[in-house]
Amino acid sequence: MVVSIENAEYKGDYVINLRFSDGVERSIDFGDFLRNARNPMTKKYLDKDLFKSFTIDYGDLIWNDYEMCFPIWNLYEGKI
Repeated sequence: MVVSIENAEYKGDYVINLRFSDGVERSIDFGDFLRNARNPMTKKYLDKDLFKSFTIDYGDLIWNDYEMCFPIWNLYEGKI
């Protein structure tokens, strides 16, 4: 089954609610991932204005032209 992200809504702090093409919804908290990141290109998304600048491109949740993205299936399972 091919699943894509149809909608992403910022919920506060580092939480994004995702709705997938099969109707499943997940709220994902990216906070721990960002706080524990070692790469400065990732860590910069602790700035909430940058974090909130995500878009959906071809069913993927991305930041800044794929500077940061996650495998859809991991997000679907609630894992990052």
